[in-house]
Amino acid sequence: MPVPESTYLSPVWRDGIFKDKVVFVTGGAGTICSMQTRALVRLGANACILGRSVDKTEAAARDIASVRPGAKVIGIGGCDVRKAQSVSEAASRCARELGGIDFVIAGAAGNYVAPIEGISPNAFKSVMDIDVLGTFNTVKATVPHLLGSSTPRIIYVSATFHYTGMPLQSHMSAAKAAVDSLMASVALEYGPRGFTSNSIAPGAIEETEGMARLGSSREAEKAAFIKAVPSGRFGTVRDIADATVFLLSEAGSYVNGQTLIVDGAAWRRQGAIMVGVDNGMEYPDFLLAGETSKHLKDTRKTETSSKSKL
Repeated sequence: MPVPESTYLSPVWRDGIFKDKVVFVTGGAGTICSMQTRALVRLGANACILGRSVDKTEAAARDIASVRPGAKVIGIGGCDVRKAQSVSEAASRCARELGGIDFVIAGAAGNYVAPIEGISPNAFKSVMDIDVLGTFNTVKATVPHLLGSSTPRIIYVSATFHYTGMPLQSHMSAAKAAVDSLMASVALEYGPRGFTSNSIAPGAIEETEGMARLGSSREAEKAAFIKAVPSGRFGTVRDIADATVFLLSEAGSYVNGQTLIVDGAAWRRQGAIMVGVDNGMEYPDFLLAGETSKHLKDTRKTETSSKSKL
């Protein structure tokens, strides 16, 4: 069933602003990155999306291509961003089949809910490898192609937890802090060559894989979370897609080395907004008791479960 355009794109953007541009996206079959890509393709771009699952990635590519007659979207499944050769081969195929690379979205990431004592070294390393090494590999693989573009731009999908620290998210906080640091280094090194390099830091985005993993499924907990967000609502995939369109468009051409936070000012109250907990579970009591929400999807609460799934 086609996704309504109003779900992923505001009506303010002019048709064709990305005509003949090519975007290369890691994590492109995910709920956020697929909508970012969908918006760009709708506005004239062609795309290459990468993912671990062959079937899911190829299906997402076909679906995204349907938003605009004549759109070309390549889905490359079986790609592991932790392996430099895998990403390099995908970038070369993208440039060969679509004529180059103009934009990059580094969106591949891994996460789960766990306290530090429940995270094995292997589990921590896995998140760092996907988020940090995977982002580095993406930059290394695409820069040679971006140098041939008149509008070379890179966006990294980040987060806000590392601004203040977040219980049960030490692994992800460390990884995204490193991603933001890499973003800044790319801006400094490649800005003189015409690049822009920026992060987008989403808050809690409804109906996404991240919300399913980090937020309780119970309505009471959702209502309590929303109450703590200054803007009074969850974010939407359209919020992130619109931010992406801005940064990649001419309107964002002088924005460089920055993180665009799209979270309704939630991070300003981050001490009151925590992940992996239910209503009534107060800090630090839930940590001292070793408790997390019983209503999470695929949560990893112990070192044993982390080892078995990573």
